[in-house]
Amino acid sequence: MSRAALMAAAVIAGLGAGAFDIATTSAHAKEAQAARPLTSGEVYQLYANRSWIWKEGAGFFAVKKREFSAWSREGGKASYSIGRWFITAPGKLCFRAEWRAADGSAPAVTCFSHREKDGVIYQKREPDGQWYVFRQMPARKSDEYAKLHRGDYVITRMRRIETKLGNR
Repeated sequence: MSRAALMAAAVIAGLGAGAFDIATTSAHAKEAQAARPLTSGEVYQLYANRSWIWKEGAGFFAVKKREFSAWSREGGKASYSIGRWFITAPGKLCFRAEWRAADGSAPAVTCFSHREKDGVIYQKREPDGQWYVFRQMPARKSDEYAKLHRGDYVITRMRRIETKLGNR
């Protein structure tokens, strides 16, 4: 696997990673399994025209053409991606993007499942992630959901990285 592919995998592995710990995840697995999958409309409402702010980057889910764009400085290495986001099986959000870095590029597909019970939304990275509380009821500032902000918080930094890398 190329260094760029490894970087893309590291960036994607970090999505939402700071939101939970293993003990919390285990405690919520049963609740999530018993919860109903979100409808496509509910998933759309969560992400449409919002930026998901990560520890070392951000991704934007544009409504126009379902474009997905992101930037990252995971491990101190600048990278960016351009692609599309889509909703598949009930409750599942995916994005397909080409991650570009100084040493090349690599395609990646990332998916998250969402379930809801009594107003609590659970999320899991597919295929091997653990269920965790994405949004509590009532919502709290510490929820992963609180990292979704209306608007594009990606384009300016992404363009800067793109220009620096010369990958236009």
